[in-house]
Amino acid sequence: MRVLGIDPGIARLGYGVVDVEGSSLRCVTYGCIETDAHTPLAVRLQTIFHRLTDILLTHRPSVMAVEELFFNRNTTTAFTVGQARGVALLSAAEQSVAIAEYTPMQVKQAVTGYGRADKRQIQQMVKVLLGLAELPKPDDAADALAIAIAHGHSAPIDRLVVRESNRPTGWTWERRTRR
Repeated sequence: MRVLGIDPGIARLGYGVVDVEGSSLRCVTYGCIETDAHTPLAVRLQTIFHRLTDILLTHRPSVMAVEELFFNRNTTTAFTVGQARGVALLSAAEQSVAIAEYTPMQVKQAVTGYGRADKRQIQQMVKVLLGLAELPKPDDAADALAIAIAHGHSAPIDRLVVRESNRPTGWTWERRTRR
């Protein structure tokens, strides 16, 4: 499975592509899509859409894992980041790429085993798990790799849970009507 992790942002949208085979993880590429603050918002969103579409076409991920937004202070920032996130989701939908969403706490838990890990701990674990020579930079790209790793760790478990919940129990719960 190839996962494209996305850390949404309007000034800097982090991305990371990770191949997952069983418990083995391999970093394919990572980086950021940056937009200039002096550019109109619509043009910035268009840039993100086109660059992300290029990444999707180049690397052909089977799923895009995106971080859910959590803001408790600056609503203006939340709105623009939400718009960038929407553009990321649209680019995946346009390429028929499945989408998975994770909260920041779920990502931290999946990567470090601790839901309140700090940025440095996450970067260090991303480096270790992917066998990188150095910490991935910038932070947005490291976060995107962490999101991809979180999906790589969670997807096999999610498939088992779905299979388990669809297994027949021997009980029939639906109401039958007579003809």
